[in-house]
Amino acid sequence: MIDVQNQQDKRNIPIQKVGVKDVEIPLRIERKPEENKPDSVVVYAKVKMSVGLPSHFKGTHMSRFIEILNDYRSEALSIDDIERILFDMKNRLDATTAYLKFDFKYFIEKIAPKSKNKSLMCYDCAFEGELDKDCNFKIYLIVKVPLTTLCPCSKEISDYGAHNQRAIVKARISYDNENNIWLEDLIKTIEECASCEIYPLLKREDEKFVTEAAYNNPKFVEDIIRDVVIQMENNDVIRYYKIEVEAQESIHTHNAWAMQEHKK
Repeated sequence: MIDVQNQQDKRNIPIQKVGVKDVEIPLRIERKPEENKPDSVVVYAKVKMSVGLPSHFKGTHMSRFIEILNDYRSEALSIDDIERILFDMKNRLDATTAYLKFDFKYFIEKIAPKSKNKSLMCYDCAFEGELDKDCNFKIYLIVKVPLTTLCPCSKEISDYGAHNQRAIVKARISYDNENNIWLEDLIKTIEECASCEIYPLLKREDEKFVTEAAYNNPKFVEDIIRDVVIQMENNDVIRYYKIEVEAQESIHTHNAWAMQEHKK
């Protein structure tokens, strides 16, 4: 049969990224080793895959992206696997570059501070990998972490009480390929920068604790992002980070927002 994609295109325009997106798959990923816990977990993921198309090709072979995903579906995905998938994409599609992103929800068990009740907390996460024309590999880990913040100004000027809000910290980090950072560790590091952590299940004694903890630890978005940046700078494995903090204001019609990006 005629391979239309391999026919020559004479417009002399290479395409930076072309591929498939919103591919829905069950994804098995490695999790941080923990006693009496499985070494991997299956998550529901949406996948975006693309390659750099040379100017002389009319099109890329979209079906090959799905074939490559199927080749890896039984494995517990690690950083090494993402690199191998990218090399497979680049080679099998005769491409100049390759890009891959897995968006998924990751559940971590949290223990309430006083009642000690256990419940599952859901976090939006992603693995993102790039392979450039010189075959240099980069991996990015992305998390969105909800926090509680309490306004220092509100506490200072009020006779009693202070307004608080939920804030979302989005972190995108890159690190040395020979090392690893677990999702659990990155999320915990960010949560420790909050006025107080968020828990899915709270009894009355827990609610009293988190309310008072936030009140005793007021923070602006500026405070949150500076504290997170300090943690990123102090981590020798991290080579690049982009941090965004958005506070979903409870007494304003607007949100407060801050961003910091740095390559070490």
